[in-house]
Amino acid sequence: MLEPRITLIGKPGCHLCDEARDVISRVADDLDVGWTEVSVLDDPELMNRYAEQIPVTLVDGRQHDYWRVDERRLRAALKRPRSGFSLRRRRS
Repeated sequence: MLEPRITLIGKPGCHLCDEARDVISRVADDLDVGWTEVSVLDDPELMNRYAEQIPVTLVDGRQHDYWRVDERRLRAALKRPRSGFSLRRRRS
């Protein structure tokens, strides 16, 4: 299994999340890149941080897009080498 470079942050029943998922899945398959999805409903920190922006797309742990995924921008971002940065959660 590929280590995910793309993270989709969304929630069930979100039509924009469905559209973002379709674009991400297509691009990830084309470029042989791993991706994962998390729900703001399962993580209070993500809910607090991104609730008004979902769906949010992260590439290599950095926020890339929100509300809509621009396929051309996503492809360009994934063609660049990994930044070495990852999404790290603060501990309370």
